Amino acid sequence: MPDNRTVPLNHRKCSSLPDRRKNRRELAVWWRRQAGFVRFFVLVAPTIMLFLIVGTPQASMYVCRSKSGAINFTNAPGSPDCQSVSLPKTGRITGLAGEVAAAYSRPSRSAMSAGYEQEIKSIARRYRMDPHLIKAIIHTESDFNHRAVSRSGAQGLMQLMPDTARDLQVVNPFDPWENIDGGTRYMRWLLDSFNGDLILSLAAYNAGPGLVSRTGGVPRIQETRRYVNKVLKRYKAYKTQHDKATLLVQE
Repeated sequence: MPDNRTVPLNHRKCSSLPDRRKNRRELAVWWRRQAGFVRFFVLVAPTIMLFLIVGTPQASMYVCRSKSGAINFTNAPGSPDCQSVSLPKTGRITGLAGEVAAAYSRPSRSAMSAGYEQEIKSIARRYRMDPHLIKAIIHTESDFNHRAVSRSGAQGLMQLMPDTARDLQVVNPFDPWENIDGGTRYMRWLLDSFNGDLILSLAAYNAGPGLVSRTGGVPRIQETRRYVNKVLKRYKAYKTQHDKATLLVQE
């Protein structure tokens, strides 16, 4: 008759000696496999993660400035003055290379001035002004940046002070047409006030008509004197450029 008695729990946990040796061998094999995986994870995984983060290696590019100031691009830097070119995710190039890229991507001054050519000609004609003079003033005042704001608060292409803009009824000094119209009207008034004297009128545009009237000439202010000289020089350059272009057309 079969023995249906329940086998004691402690007996089921026990095994024969050969079984225990077999189990130890299997456990050793299993542990070696786990240890191999751990070593792989510790040694190889960081490399894989670094590769995924950095991405595919790319050829290095350097920008170098010579002693004469010339700038060259190369993949084999031969000077400690060379800087590596990097392009972050933002798309901006930093360092010396960024300066070079910005210089080449920035619109030229002639292109910027051409954007206001029609406004300058039309408004100058309205107030009986030489458009080359207005262009020279804009060049000196804001470098053709219609959103320029000076440290003293002057605004727009012709750098109108808020009070002056208000007197000239300029609602939006950052609007190119409004600013050029207001600045040209102001310059017309100054020329009429100083009997057509261009030098005194330019000095008044920079330093204020009251100061020019009190001093009876160009104030002894370095900034004002530099300003007058810059405008006159650029005025002459624009007129010369226009005269040469006219001569070529006639030929």
